[in-house]
Order: sequence, then structure tokens, then C-alpha cells
Amino acid sequence: MKTISILGGGWLGLPLAVSFIKDDYTVKGSTTHKEKAKHLSQKGIDSFLIALTQNNVEGNISAFLNNSKTLIVNIPPGMRKNPSESFAQKIEKLIPFIEKSTVIQVVFISSISVYGNASGVITEETQPQPATAAARELLLSEQSLLGNANFKTTVIRFGGLIGTDRHPVTSLSGKRDLKNPYGNINLIQRNDCIGILKKVIKKNVWNTTINAVYPSHPTRKAYYTTKAKELSIAPPKFDETTSSTERIIKSDLVEQQLAYRFKFPV
Repeated sequence: MKTISILGGGWLGLPLAVSFIKDDYTVKGSTTHKEKAKHLSQKGIDSFLIALTQNNVEGNISAFLNNSKTLIVNIPPGMRKNPSESFAQKIEKLIPFIEKSTVIQVVFISSISVYGNASGVITEETQPQPATAAARELLLSEQSLLGNANFKTTVIRFGGLIGTDRHPVTSLSGKRDLKNPYGNINLIQRNDCIGILKKVIKKNVWNTTINAVYPSHPTRKAYYTTKAKELSIAPPKFDETTSSTERIIKSDLVEQQLAYRFKFPV
């Protein structure tokens, strides 16, 4: 039976692990909380308590990686709670353990936030311009993993993650004077994320970077107004006197390299 390790068993990592189990994988999943570890175990996941710090990796990381050919790194930078910590340094502490393990391929889940202030039509060839500390740390982490010759790495830069239980319009509901009314949305459903991640592994697409955003980009005003009405909540109000920036993240490589067709409209 094939074994895969998923570092981070949260909102995306847990259903991803369950999906792999349905495909007859043995899945090792990590969390930083004991109660969540129990929940992972109940789902059939071999759960581990693993925490990355700037100084070391806490937990039995060797056992977590042992016998796995593939590691999916699915942990957020966490800069809001700990703005002084370096996420890139945490990834640097992880790398030696990967080098010593059976892992030969890594999928690193990143974000389109690394493009920062870049505008217009954005592809994987667009030079990143990270505008936040978290985005800068993600980009540094990407570079560390992609530049390591001891294993193959593919970076997936996901758009804004949404699902039936998670949508940005709920936090925008009723707000006023929102900026960038005619800017574009760049979102992706969780189920498409799972499908894309599994395609990377199935088709052995390595040593590359792939944008993953649903290929529909209405304006923020049109989209969030419509979604608010669908959910019967107060729509946000936009300040139309402010300028708007066109920003369309292209995901052509998802179809070209992975032969994956998006299935879940945003």
C-alpha cells in the first residue's frame, strides 16, 4: 500500500487525507493539538503531533516521514498570531529531516499572495512582488524547497480558498466603503484543490510551480453582491470613487500539465 505524509491536517489537509485513504493510501497526518490528533485518528489517519519552530521540529518527525514517498506541506505561515516569527526558518528546520527520510517528492502549498502588487494577467512567469510579511515568507520557503536537489518539489499557488463552510462574503457582509470594486476575484473551491493535488502526484509533475485559481474572474462588486443575495445576507457596499486594479491569475498549467478540468465553480 502507498504511504503519503500530510503536514497539516486542518481545513484542507483533513479532507485531502480522507480522499487519499479512499484511494487505498496509508496516510500520515499531523496536527499541533492533541484533540485534533484524536479526530484525525478517527478518520483512519495515522496521526502525529508535529510542530515547526524557528529552532527545531517538535514531535516524532522521523516516524511521520518514514516509509512515505511523498510529503505534502500544508501549513499556513501563521504570521498574524506571531508576526515576529519566520515561517521560512521553520521550513529550513524541516528540510534536513526530509533529506534523511524516504521522501523523494514534496508538494508545497503556497498562495497567489506571493504576487502581491503585480497587476494585469498573471502567470507562473510573472515576477512575484510579495507585499506582506506572510507572502514574503511563503516565497522564501518556495525557493528553499525548489532549490534543494535532494528531492523534487512542486509548488501550488492556490487562490482564495472557499467551501460550503467557508466564504469571504460572510465577513464582508454589511461592510461599507470597500475598495477596489472593479478588481477581479481569484478564488478556488476546496474540492478542486484536492483534485489538483492528487493530479500532481498521479501524473508525477515535479520541479515546477503551478497557479491554481478557478478560471472565472468577475469583479469584486458583482461577485460579492450576487453571493450575498444567494446567502440572504446583507451585501457589502463598495466605494466606487476609488480606483480598481485588474488582476487575473491564469491557471493554464493546471489543464496543460495536469490534464485537470475545474469542476467546482466559485
